Amino acid sequence: MSNIGAPINRIDAWAKVSGAAHYAAEHPVEGLVHAVLVTSTIASGRVLRIDDGAARQVPGVLLVMTPQNAPRLPRETKDGKIQPPVGRRLTLLQEDEVYYNNQPIAVVVADTLEHARDAAARLRVEYETKPAALDFGQARQSLRTPEKVMAEESDTRRGDLLDGWQAGSTRLDATYTTPIEHHNPLETHATIAEWRQGDDGGERLTLHDSTQYMKGVQRIMAAIFGLPPEHVTAICPYVGGGFGSKGSAWSHVALAAMAAKQVGRPVKLSLDRNQMFGPVGQRPNTEQRLRLAAQEDGSLTASVHDTVAYTSMLENWIEPCGLVTRMMYATPNQQTTHRLAPMNLGTPTFMRAPGEASGSFALESAMDELAHQLGMDPLALRLQNYAERDPGKELPWSSKSLRQCYEIGAERFGWKERDARPRSMRRDGKLVGWGMASATYPTNRSPGECAAAMLADGTALFRSSTQDLGTGTYTVMTQIAADALCLPVERVRFELGDSTLPEAPVSGGSTTVASVGPAVQAAGHALRLKLTGIALADERSPLCGATADGVGAEQGELYLLADPSRRETLAAIVARHGGDGIEVIARTEPGSEKEQYSMHAFGAIFIEVEVDEDLGEIRVPRAVGVYGVGRLMNEKTAYSQLMGGIVWGISLALFEATLIDGRAGRAVNGNLAEYHVPTNADIQSIDVQIVDEDDPHVNPLGAKGIGEIGITGVGAAVANAVFHATGRRVRDLPITLDKLL
Repeated sequence: MSNIGAPINRIDAWAKVSGAAHYAAEHPVEGLVHAVLVTSTIASGRVLRIDDGAARQVPGVLLVMTPQNAPRLPRETKDGKIQPPVGRRLTLLQEDEVYYNNQPIAVVVADTLEHARDAAARLRVEYETKPAALDFGQARQSLRTPEKVMAEESDTRRGDLLDGWQAGSTRLDATYTTPIEHHNPLETHATIAEWRQGDDGGERLTLHDSTQYMKGVQRIMAAIFGLPPEHVTAICPYVGGGFGSKGSAWSHVALAAMAAKQVGRPVKLSLDRNQMFGPVGQRPNTEQRLRLAAQEDGSLTASVHDTVAYTSMLENWIEPCGLVTRMMYATPNQQTTHRLAPMNLGTPTFMRAPGEASGSFALESAMDELAHQLGMDPLALRLQNYAERDPGKELPWSSKSLRQCYEIGAERFGWKERDARPRSMRRDGKLVGWGMASATYPTNRSPGECAAAMLADGTALFRSSTQDLGTGTYTVMTQIAADALCLPVERVRFELGDSTLPEAPVSGGSTTVASVGPAVQAAGHALRLKLTGIALADERSPLCGATADGVGAEQGELYLLADPSRRETLAAIVARHGGDGIEVIARTEPGSEKEQYSMHAFGAIFIEVEVDEDLGEIRVPRAVGVYGVGRLMNEKTAYSQLMGGIVWGISLALFEATLIDGRAGRAVNGNLAEYHVPTNADIQSIDVQIVDEDDPHVNPLGAKGIGEIGITGVGAAVANAVFHATGRRVRDLPITLDKLL
């Protein structure tokens, strides 16, 4: 029986609940000292002078590193030419310019964290302030066009837009906005940096860093410090949440290493919670204008999706909202554009389902508004415009189960009982609203590598430099390995979180299973084949003389298909050949399949809300989400991921917004007390269903990513339900009670 898909418990669960799991800031390192990051209190200008006299009087202070005394790095680093793969320009105290509030401007190192904090508070910073672009409306007057949007063109156009617009008997022109949002993982960003001399006299840098990209940290730090990549080791066996924010090697990582080099001791640098607001990315605010035209039967004749999002003064980064509109519905005439409004705020970054989460809010809200104008059921409108092929790329889908998702979701939710009239449904004195939306996320894949070894004790070790963000990577990879090698799960160990291990991509874009999983599978197959070959050539083996295709495997044993009584264990094969283990390394990578197919996961989300008519309070009693995500690797962790995505989508709709002080550019709710996210009391019934889906094209496992699709569509489904309940269309997230009163 296959191990793949089985709902086994997390391999790492006991380590986490018992405290045995060491996160980045918890690794025991001898001689460790503590660093505190000091950040700017202005949004634009220059640091004229930092008076550190009082700070140096604090007992135990070892270093106050500022732009005035920081070690000089290569010129290309100062100019921002050394960047992580996702495009971060770092601020490493090489210049005195301030581009946003909360930008790193100094690092204080002391023997204890308390001494470092005390000294940091005593620094006196003199600034030359400059006018700051902090008003989004004003920033829109100086728009930039990004070169690319997630490797695609920033703007697209198909068909004749004017003819399509005029052909529609019903038209919608509406603007939707989403606010700045911050990731706020439970574990803040943290790094321990340690230098040592190698046997060859060269410098070695080890970083315990909370990251979603082991190899990215290794390469970027090597480039910054002029080291060969193999002289930098990044270690991160556990991540306390990332959601995209830890996919980049941000400035604090290099600053910790710079400080460690200066003091000659290992340095730990953990960001305070309020330092999570600015220097480590966020989802940018967006303004999205949607224009839809349709005939009386609901057939779309034209669609236009124009996105404006803020970017920083340091670099361009776009929230790719229009990508979902390009492929979701069969619209013959369409235009999408993306523009950037530069502001004195920290550089945005990927945040769970970047573009799809925010873009689907606008698109799926607009579809609901159009359905209301047409007098159509919102589900019927979506079925009327169901895309049998990707209309943007003009390719067939590798697989698409969206019709089944609609059907199953509507049945489980009871959609046919919906009274279409706004304010028509009530329960216990509350207004009740039902809304729905489509969900989608692209299926991505990158090259991946895995080493596999069969040991003499009958266990197997698989190793890859990937990451587990709490999503279940340890568990899923163990299942894939056990299945490929035909071993019981309990006899397989999977190691990750170390950049010295074989290559793996960033854990972002829902790519980990699709990229690393095939490499694990290939390594297991290659190891089994190698062990089979050894046995076939060994006169001491009961399999000697057979052919490889005549040998089967089960439960850690090889046997002859023609005579199952002739068998031996994999451990016995290893023991007869030195007992040191037999190892292979496998690499897998995408082929030309993306040139032949468009690859996406799809789903349908149905939401019920209750609204207090007098107070405007919104509750979400139940949600039903149905998804087609290829082959499941683990039923339990998959459902957990999808439920978590729906919770995040409810948070997007009703809670999350970073509030920026328009005078100083600082987040005024930069803490977990005032940056609102749902608690257990806010979440009630979530019903997740997964459609059986066979997709032989996406990757050898047939698995589509599930980490991000759960959030898509939820924001719109909540907004659509609120409209149905109240008759009030809220186009600006989050939907707070003041917008309903």
